[in-house]
Amino acid sequence: MNRHQARETAFRMIFQMDVGKNEYETAKETMCEAIADGYISTEDCPYIEDVVQGVAEKRAALDDFIMAHAKGWKLERINPVDRNLIRLCLYEIQYLKDVPFEVAIDEAVELAKSYGEEESYAFVNGILDNAKTLVADDQKNEV
Repeated sequence: MNRHQARETAFRMIFQMDVGKNEYETAKETMCEAIADGYISTEDCPYIEDVVQGVAEKRAALDDFIMAHAKGWKLERINPVDRNLIRLCLYEIQYLKDVPFEVAIDEAVELAKSYGEEESYAFVNGILDNAKTLVADDQKNEV
């Protein structure tokens, strides 16, 4: 199981559902192709499905967070790659307890370098750094 490749596959599915307006079942073909190509294994599927469906279900809350921290930006004006990487990482940080903040953020930044524009990684990192701080504060308050 390679979490980086699974995360990249999940990102591609989330991107397709947002930009291509594809339904989950259509986007799921991306996962099936990645399995057929040997890029991911069937062991990666539960993680991918959890993240993709979770982002879809929590999209409004994730977008509210993005808008609160992307000062001067409208959601639809944020590069679709950046927007969907941030959604993916925010979901991991907020809802998946087995993914450390630093790992999720580093992975999102690396994917932004691969899929985004020249400055995408810096934008993604800035928004997610705020998320890390806020989530850590929330967890302290829960104790």
